[in-house]
Amino acid sequence: MTMLELRDVHSFYGHIHALKGISINVDRGEIVTLIGSNGAGKSTTLKTISGLLSPKNGEVLLDGKSINGVPAHKVAALGVAQSPEGRRVFPRMTVVENLNMGAFSRGKPDPADLARVYDLFPRLKERSSQKAGTLSGGEQQMLAIGRALMARPTVLLLDEPSMGLAPILVETIFGVVKDINAQGTTVLLVEQNALMALAIAHRGYVLQTGQIVLADTGQALLKNETVRKAYLGEE
Repeated sequence: MTMLELRDVHSFYGHIHALKGISINVDRGEIVTLIGSNGAGKSTTLKTISGLLSPKNGEVLLDGKSINGVPAHKVAALGVAQSPEGRRVFPRMTVVENLNMGAFSRGKPDPADLARVYDLFPRLKERSSQKAGTLSGGEQQMLAIGRALMARPTVLLLDEPSMGLAPILVETIFGVVKDINAQGTTVLLVEQNALMALAIAHRGYVLQTGQIVLADTGQALLKNETVRKAYLGEE
């Protein structure tokens, strides 16, 4: 069953035509990844889904219903949560205060949701009273994902979760993404680390200058010669 769908979506930043008629679908229970170089339109796609940017043409559908023009806070209340590029934690607030902010759209934090986040990220529990601005980059990324999970989303949008992290932390983050998906959350993952993203994704799309140029299973894209040369660093 399709959970999230974009149909011929065009999005603009002023006069800049950022998305040029992209169509993607994410089925319930899947991990789908968007890969592409800087400026390809990956983050713009997530912003268009989450309501931070309104499509000029085309439709964004959640559970078969259009969410075009729905404000971002209402999209979140409908079950779409985003962990943004660059983490964007609240540096002067504690870890637990940041996490509780993630439950804002639901009114009141649920201790069970907090327990789930701490189970996925034990390090956050250890640092629950610590100011977010004092955390390492990896810990801040854990906090950004945990904060999104506090909204109890049906669809989790992840924007570059591995950016700037050491390889061992990248493996940790991707392992947690698999765990989150195994627990029933549908995931749309934007990631420049194409190798790791395609390795865990059920399906993937390759974006290039605002257009979809390839779409296939994650494993098929890993074996695709064009993808391997362009995004996996192979000659």
